[in-house]
Amino acid sequence: MEVKKSKKADLERKRSLFFQIGLIVTLAAILVAFEWSTVDPNTNILAWHDEEVIEEEAPPITRHEEIKPPPPPPPPKATDIIQIVDNDVELEEELQIDDVDMDEDFEVDLSQLNMDEEDSEEQIFIVVEEMPKFPGGTAALLKYISSNVKYPVICQENGVQGSVSVSFVINEKGEVTNVKAYRGSDPNLEREALRVVQSMPRWTPGKQRGRAVKVSYTVPVRFRLQ
Repeated sequence: MEVKKSKKADLERKRSLFFQIGLIVTLAAILVAFEWSTVDPNTNILAWHDEEVIEEEAPPITRHEEIKPPPPPPPPKATDIIQIVDNDVELEEELQIDDVDMDEDFEVDLSQLNMDEEDSEEQIFIVVEEMPKFPGGTAALLKYISSNVKYPVICQENGVQGSVSVSFVINEKGEVTNVKAYRGSDPNLEREALRVVQSMPRWTPGKQRGRAVKVSYTVPVRFRLQ
């Protein structure tokens, strides 16, 4: 007997279609399996509770300790009480003042005073009431020094220049004495400065309390090459 089948009921023609559908379903299942992640529900609950606890925690309250003031100083000790008594005590001894009559012929020894004056004459003053004066004043003094200084030849050849401070004493007669040079850059310059100062004319002497005295004086002598 010949088996008869309908062409519509024949599934052999749709085998390739079903095979492709099966591959698509299998591939989709594999992708879903890889993407699927399992989460422990207990872990989520604990983490959620921990977050809530952290959010609810308030910052600790800090309190500064109160600084107590220092104790007051102890009260001062009581001093001895001074009792005032009546001045009824009589002194047995009385103060006696002898009446000494001044003798009209009484003489005062002035020898010590004269010695002091002699000592003051030897004293050299730095500042006095009336300072010594060069004839014509300070401007004339500087002009005299600059016009009388002769520059040493050896210093000119070697290019030596500078200033020399010269100290001296104007005595009671106005004479220039005790001439000394210091702070010079060269001995030749110092000798020339000493020569110029020693050749100065007499000054008007300085006075202290109206009396001529010795006064120390200092002038700079400058040497400059032009």
